[in-house]
Amino acid sequence: MPEKSGLVLTIPEKCRVCYTCVRECPAKAIRIHAGQADVVPERCIGCGNCVRVCSQHAKKVYDSATAVRGLLERDPAATGTRAPVIACVAPSFPAEFGIADYQSLSGIDHTRLVGMIRKLGFDRVVEVAYGADLVARRYRKLIAEQPNARFIATTCPAIVLYVEKYHPELVPFLAPVVSPMIATARVLHRRYGADARVVFIGPCIAKKAEAAAERYRDDVTAALTFMELRQLFEEQGITAESVEPSEFDPPHPGKGMLFSVKRGILQAAGIAEDLIAGDVVAADGGSEFGHALREFSDGHLDVRLLEVLSCKGGCIMGAGASTHAPLFSRRAVVSRYVRDRLPGREAPAGDEDVDLAAWFYPDDKSMPIPSQDEIKAILERIGKATPADELNCGACGYESCREHAIAIFDGLAESEMCLPATISRLNEAIGELGITNRQLANAQQALVQSEKLASMGQLAAGIAHEVNNPLGVVLLYSQLLLEECDPKAEQYQDLKKIAEQADRCKKIVSGLLNFARKNQVTLKTVKIDEFLSACGHAVVVPERVRLVMAGRVADPETELDPDQMMQVFTNLMNNAIEAMPGEGTLTVSAAGDAESVQVSIIDTGLGIPRENIKKVFEPFFTTKQGGKGTGLGLAICYGIVKMHRGSIMVQSNADPKAGPTGTTMTVKLPRRPQGGLA
Repeated sequence: MPEKSGLVLTIPEKCRVCYTCVRECPAKAIRIHAGQADVVPERCIGCGNCVRVCSQHAKKVYDSATAVRGLLERDPAATGTRAPVIACVAPSFPAEFGIADYQSLSGIDHTRLVGMIRKLGFDRVVEVAYGADLVARRYRKLIAEQPNARFIATTCPAIVLYVEKYHPELVPFLAPVVSPMIATARVLHRRYGADARVVFIGPCIAKKAEAAAERYRDDVTAALTFMELRQLFEEQGITAESVEPSEFDPPHPGKGMLFSVKRGILQAAGIAEDLIAGDVVAADGGSEFGHALREFSDGHLDVRLLEVLSCKGGCIMGAGASTHAPLFSRRAVVSRYVRDRLPGREAPAGDEDVDLAAWFYPDDKSMPIPSQDEIKAILERIGKATPADELNCGACGYESCREHAIAIFDGLAESEMCLPATISRLNEAIGELGITNRQLANAQQALVQSEKLASMGQLAAGIAHEVNNPLGVVLLYSQLLLEECDPKAEQYQDLKKIAEQADRCKKIVSGLLNFARKNQVTLKTVKIDEFLSACGHAVVVPERVRLVMAGRVADPETELDPDQMMQVFTNLMNNAIEAMPGEGTLTVSAAGDAESVQVSIIDTGLGIPRENIKKVFEPFFTTKQGGKGTGLGLAICYGIVKMHRGSIMVQSNADPKAGPTGTTMTVKLPRRPQGGLA
């Protein structure tokens, strides 16, 4: 039965969690859980909005076709008389089958449609509009006999369920009259026997729940949608051309044929919607009927009869219809059908004593309302710390952020449904990922540099060791020859050049040995400000360069190897001075926190071209003129800093168009490098 298994189910593999069904469900019967939009059976009113708006066709309606196939099967071996199976066709059928431009099976005459239904195996085919005439007369009688009473029309089963579940205080105002479907079924049972099987055919999904309700269990056996009827036609290959035309069986209706359109009940009952008197109001569609019922409950809508329909425009727009025709096209074809059938037909009479009484019962499904503090806590969890953060964009399917928070409290929604909050978290994650990627790239670059230095160190050590001894002989004898040679002699300049180049080779070999030698770091506690000042005094600063010692560290004490770090800082200062061929400023600044100290050596020189910045720490890379640099200075500095578990970074601009030129070398050292020194 649909009330147990659910009128509408979700097909998990098709659901894309777009929250459209949440937005369109007037009962908020959709629960988002683990990435699935599931329909909560006990909260569903069967309006079918979720089915209608789901572009992925992820909603499946309870199947009644299987049960109807069983009713229509005829066993050739069976003896005796079979209980008649009667099809009751809703007044909206012209909107489904009478428009030629929208469906291959549409545009057929009603007599062909009746013939097709008979060919399925139905014994009789009648119009529910006859029951609508009976219901209309009963409404007119109610209004006349109880002039001070207020009623809510009960022709729409989705509205009845909505009132019972979400406005139980309005149950006493529900008009005590059955729907046209039940009224027709009771007439048919009286005419054709209590054992007759009545099958409703229409556009309404909620009719399945109404037919299965305990209170109507003896009235209607099953309720088919127009979609299911088309399915049965297709299975048996039944077309309009393959059947004999046939008229509906009696009883025949009157103005009840208008019931499927908005205000149809009013015209059928002869009740005028007088805007001046304001005794009657008609409302249709999810948001409109919800507001109307709330205002009726609050007393702001003081009317005698409130006609409310779940579908916008009336039953002709039911979710169980397969046509894609727009509202007014459907309305027009129903009106045309009524105009063609009504002339010359007297108002139906008889069956006045048929029991049309109905009883309704509160079935309160309202959720507990959280406190303001609980709502506030949920809002903060989804990034709504202040009222300004409550965008009320509706992307989650709820009209406001507070409604979303209440749904989260009730277990119907998830925090991840908030699109702005999700985008914000995504941006944060992207930012964090970018930082992580940069850190990883830096670590990878440092690792490559370390491996390169290690390989170069081994190679340099071998070369320096082999070259050092013969180089010493060359240097010694070149100096001896130079001393013995007369400075005015022709060969003196040649001997001088040999001695100078040999001496340069000695310096290169010495640098190679220093670069290759993995000296141990001997830590001593120094005051970084005083230490940098001493480094400044160890450097020859020309008059064209102004030396600025900037920054004071609150806690200047740090541990480092004074000799090796003196080599680093003086080397960096000398490089900075050489980068300023004209006037310039050399700034040495220090800063620190509880964990580390940071020394920046800043020059206003020519800067380093962007393509060379990544190469400056590579051994033998230099941009100085031949004979003026070995390309080992920064490589040695890099190695010493790494042995202190520190880092050295370079920032430079060599393009005057991009701003002031110059270079900043930043050395960051831990105050207590106890994590194992290299």
